Amino acid sequence: MPPEQFAPPIRLLLVEDDVRLCQLVKDYLEGMGYAVSMAHNGPAGLDLALKQTFQAIILDVMLPGMDGFEVLRRLRTHSEVPVLMLTGRGDEADRIVGLEMGADDYLPKTFSTRELLARLRAVLRRSTLTAQQATDRRQTPAVVGDLMVDPAAHVVTLSGTEVLLTRQEFDLLLALARSSGRVKTREQLLLEVADRDFEGFDRSIDVHISSLRKKLGDDAKAPRWIETIRGVGYMLKRPEAS
Repeated sequence: MPPEQFAPPIRLLLVEDDVRLCQLVKDYLEGMGYAVSMAHNGPAGLDLALKQTFQAIILDVMLPGMDGFEVLRRLRTHSEVPVLMLTGRGDEADRIVGLEMGADDYLPKTFSTRELLARLRAVLRRSTLTAQQATDRRQTPAVVGDLMVDPAAHVVTLSGTEVLLTRQEFDLLLALARSSGRVKTREQLLLEVADRDFEGFDRSIDVHISSLRKKLGDDAKAPRWIETIRGVGYMLKRPEAS
């Protein structure tokens, strides 16, 4: 499958001077489907954050060259990218300062990888939903062949006949329809399903996809609509690819 058919991975910047911890976190998050860039001091982290596009930044407070607070202060003059701050001290004063300067969340360095992932997803979900709400305000239906997903009316029709879906099924189908012809990873779909707090290894996405297929009259073995990309995620096929 050509690379352009894959939705871009969620890009993260990790700014942390503990090289071993940085690599451990990078390996874990990349195993969950993220693309992670690293920097090990404040100036390098700020430079990367301003020159490249990231969906979120994980930023340590205690950094050589420029501390995390100063990196955040300078970053906020140019960007509203979500920032999750890490601290080895965990002082309430530090948390208040970071949040008042524009951090989106704060995590002590005693975190587990599951807690980091949950906090990161929460930050990303808030950012994703804000962007989706802006799109939804335009009330623009997603139309793929004879399938229409209307976010304004919360209605799905197939060949003019309404298809009744649960909220989670609707959100999944809308996310797939907006990226028709491109593969969405499970992690990307998890973040785009509103008001759901999925666990790291929750397979609910697969269950909802199975239900969606049944309601669309689709066949997983010879799909007209939803194609499984093994080990990656799902794609809503365009009519010309059907």
